[in-house]
Amino acid sequence: MGAREEILAKVRKAVADAPETEVVRHYRTRPDVDDVVGLFAERVRDYRAVVHVLPDADVPGKLAELAAGRRMIVPDGFAWAAPSSPDAGADRRWDTLDAADGVITACAVAIAETGTIVLDHGPGQGARAQTLIPDHHVCVVRADQIVAGVPEAVARLDPARPLTWISGPSATSDIELNRVEGVHGPRTLEVIISTSRVVST
Repeated sequence: MGAREEILAKVRKAVADAPETEVVRHYRTRPDVDDVVGLFAERVRDYRAVVHVLPDADVPGKLAELAAGRRMIVPDGFAWAAPSSPDAGADRRWDTLDAADGVITACAVAIAETGTIVLDHGPGQGARAQTLIPDHHVCVVRADQIVAGVPEAVARLDPARPLTWISGPSATSDIELNRVEGVHGPRTLEVIISTSRVVST
């Protein structure tokens, strides 16, 4: 018997008659955040993403503005009145992925504390390739999809679905801390926060 096995054997012997004890853990499941929309917008900007906080009625106009002159993929099931005509620059066809300038999606949930957007690739969110290959990602986040912390977000998600967690534009740094964007995904991330009232700009 080696030293490791000997120590473990002594531990097992010492606790052999010990009663089962339930360990009660009081994990913090929600950070104290008064304004989840404002904090989310601030954190997303910290990642060098572009943020637009707009009332619901202004979202279609902003989408049309961002898609103008660009070949933007709009996944099936996208609920907003996104531009879909060639004149507006939107193209819903999968076979244009390599030539696409960007993609417009919805999301599953967003996290204020970390400035993270989570896609579960359901309706309006596209396949994973559609959100990783184009250089420009425009994501519409409804105010009611923003939660304060990660535990709340995880509780809303289905672990059986493919999840993509996005915290700002794709970026990496080398050993000298030189930042390079667009290495593993879109170089530009624009987030439209849709709210019934404008809480920040």
